[in-house]
Amino acid sequence: MLLSEIRRDDKFEGFLIVRSAEQRAAASGKNYLDMTLADRSGSINAKMWDGTVQPPVAGSIVKVRATGNEFNGRMQLRVEKIRAAENRDGVDMSTLIPCAPEDPKAMLEEIVRAADHIADPDLRRITCELLDRAGSKLLTFPAAKQMHHAERSGLLHHMTTMLKAARAIMTVYPQLNASLLTAGVIVHDLAKIDEMDADALGLVSDYSVDGKLLGHIVRGVVNIELAAQKTGASRGKALLLQHMVLSHHGIPEYGSPLAPKFPEAEVLNAIDTLDARLYEMNEALSRAMPGGFSEKVWGLDNRQLYRIPDEDLTK
Repeated sequence: MLLSEIRRDDKFEGFLIVRSAEQRAAASGKNYLDMTLADRSGSINAKMWDGTVQPPVAGSIVKVRATGNEFNGRMQLRVEKIRAAENRDGVDMSTLIPCAPEDPKAMLEEIVRAADHIADPDLRRITCELLDRAGSKLLTFPAAKQMHHAERSGLLHHMTTMLKAARAIMTVYPQLNASLLTAGVIVHDLAKIDEMDADALGLVSDYSVDGKLLGHIVRGVVNIELAAQKTGASRGKALLLQHMVLSHHGIPEYGSPLAPKFPEAEVLNAIDTLDARLYEMNEALSRAMPGGFSEKVWGLDNRQLYRIPDEDLTK
């Protein structure tokens, strides 16, 4: 049962994320535990009338036994038992937070393998150095706080989907430089790790100071420079990769100070935009009824999208 489905007197037993927790004193002087707990459907206030229980750490996962209660017109949980989640519990993270549909380790292996097979040695060294710098954060890091691929392992999901699209496009346009396009796909958003503060669950609390003052595009350009210096890579190759990062949003209104100035940069912008828009569309349409329209999608110019009924389409 998801939190959004809980009604008065419903019994709940399962795993939830702790958004906040503290001990408070009731009017009677007795302590109680006041918490905000969450799953992928939303959050709920929870009370535990046992003042001896220490507040769980915000951002942790807990197992809860509770009953639905209504207070001032809002649902809350009356918690009877609570404990920290353990490794042996095998918690299904997809019930707690939005998660990428693929295994993060498999996605990371695909990205690393693609980087290792970049034919150009300078671009390969820069790309591998930036992946090493990102490290294990890539396994859980989202691609955004609220927009496309704002999910656990979303950055890897975005990268691997774009990599598949790039490979398909190169079969149609063989004049594209495979090393440059592959490197561009892998590194174009890596500096989002510097831009946002995200925990091990893949939840973004805020943009970092670096993100607020520079952003991932400028930070990405700087990181490529540092990686080229560290690995002794060609300055000219680094410059091409820097331009791809600088121009991958396409126009100033979307954050890129320069438009793409060579084919690989143009393709990077195109598949980045395509992947982001299709993700937003799929998310919105998943909440719409067949034959109906979605809510307005802010990231798509407030368009309402039409969900085509399955019977109207033939394979």
